[in-house]
Amino acid sequence: MAEYKLKVTTGAMKHAGTMDHIYVILLGTEGQSPRTELNNLGIDFITRAYKVKTSSSLGKLLLVKVEKDPFLLFPEDEWYCSKIEVTTPEDEEIVFPCYRWISRGEFVELRGGKGLTFLKYNITNADTLKKELDQVSLELSVSENLNFAVWFPTFIIPEYVSEHWKEDDFFGFQFLNGTNPNVIKCCSKLPPNFPVTDEMVRPFLETGTTLEKEMEEGNIFLCDQKIMDGIPTRQKDGNHLYVAAGLCLFYKNPEGKLLPIAIQLYQQPSEQNPIFLPSDLETDWLLAKLFFRSSDLIQHQTLYHLMHTHYLAEVFTVATFRCLPTIHPLYKLLIPHFRYTLHVNILVRKLLLSPGGASLGVEGLTELMRRDLSQMTYSSLCLPENITERGLELIPNFYYRDDALKLFAKAMVEYYYSSDSDVIKDIEIMDSDSATGFPSCFNTIEEVAKFITMVIFRVSAQHAAVNNGQYDYNSWVPNGSLLLCKPPPATKGQSSMQTVLETLPDVEDSVKIMSAARILSEKYTDVVLLGEFPEEHFDEPRPKEIIKALQVDLYYLREEIAARNSQLEIPYTYLNPDVVENSVTI
Repeated sequence: MAEYKLKVTTGAMKHAGTMDHIYVILLGTEGQSPRTELNNLGIDFITRAYKVKTSSSLGKLLLVKVEKDPFLLFPEDEWYCSKIEVTTPEDEEIVFPCYRWISRGEFVELRGGKGLTFLKYNITNADTLKKELDQVSLELSVSENLNFAVWFPTFIIPEYVSEHWKEDDFFGFQFLNGTNPNVIKCCSKLPPNFPVTDEMVRPFLETGTTLEKEMEEGNIFLCDQKIMDGIPTRQKDGNHLYVAAGLCLFYKNPEGKLLPIAIQLYQQPSEQNPIFLPSDLETDWLLAKLFFRSSDLIQHQTLYHLMHTHYLAEVFTVATFRCLPTIHPLYKLLIPHFRYTLHVNILVRKLLLSPGGASLGVEGLTELMRRDLSQMTYSSLCLPENITERGLELIPNFYYRDDALKLFAKAMVEYYYSSDSDVIKDIEIMDSDSATGFPSCFNTIEEVAKFITMVIFRVSAQHAAVNNGQYDYNSWVPNGSLLLCKPPPATKGQSSMQTVLETLPDVEDSVKIMSAARILSEKYTDVVLLGEFPEEHFDEPRPKEIIKALQVDLYYLREEIAARNSQLEIPYTYLNPDVVENSVTI
């Protein structure tokens, strides 16, 4: 007779326990245990101990099968199982992670906590390996657990925005450290459709220099909104709404400030599409910046927030569930970063892609995303390469870049792949499709580390960078509105402050825009921050040591960012580990 000791842990969230009957079967290399009921009376919660007896040892323990049957005529009563810890007759302790809701009639197969690639585990039935991988729902009953806290934001930055939104240096600052630090790039040669001359901008450059010289020295930057060209807009109350597809030239002055020096609001130059300058009529220049910021905000929300974090996170989530067994080390490494992602994306489709809320309707938003997807490249998603390609390695006061580049690490990948040959032998990471630079296979540890880092960064830090500041910068609607009611100015000298007010949305739409920014910047009570792992998927000592080292690094990064921010007029807080979530959850 052999005895197995089980410790079964139920999640601590609301309604996690169950009155139903819970059964387990232990499977090992030498056989399996009888179907045994975990005979606890009452609602299961936190951790309880049980015993499973067999006629002899089961050998190396591979699986724990869990089943839930109804108790009497009670209605459906889901159970959230966190993990099952088993002590074998040979005194080996094995953790079987679960961390999911289990419904009646389900057979859930749990595998031991040690991370193993395909060639290192030994289960004879390949179908069994893949059985649970097609389950793409990620706790869709999560709404009961997303308990929003009563939270009122500190109004320091929104108040600053309302006071400084007209200022050129603040306009430029936002393209580095606002909600969309993804579009500006160094300009060494003007595009042919943006005929800015030296005479136009010389008054805004340092005395004695020229536009050509400043481009040669890397002090001129460009933001080009050509992806917006020809995008259809919608109507509101029978009237057309408007977007720009402009170009903006920036100058980094000797004080390190980034200043806009020329704005053209459509792609093709003409007499009806003038180049606006800081020396123009104040309201002309203000309108040019307003239209340019509006299109930037639409790109930010649709592409860099929705497409490049939410939807890519969904792709990574589904691919992980479908392609990697739960015992695979990359599954264990990635799964904490997909918490609630599928659920929030279902809500996103209903809210953000419904008619209304922006100058673009569903047709325009869809076309914009289609264009973006057609030109998306792997290097554009990998931050170090992205920064280099845009020529932004040396531009000062770029706090997004400085903080983001410190969040890269590869220690966990190197632990499980001791050599490049181990990578090549792992068939479960060799089936991805090649397109626009995305890897079709991996041949080295470095390639795997780069890809996994890109995924984790994009669903945690990058999402924080483009999401968390929305109330700060976008709650003051004149600083950047998703919706504009008048066409961009076609001639200079004809505008007034009344023109600006008529261009901006009315009070009702402004409140909607502000409310959306508030909701998307909201905090809730059960947030899991970057570096926190409440679900224990790794069982070996070394991965636990790597996690602790990561947490130490994040602690020092918190201190470093806080010290820098204490010296700044406008602090950059969005990549402080104190506010970076582990996954896309809102």
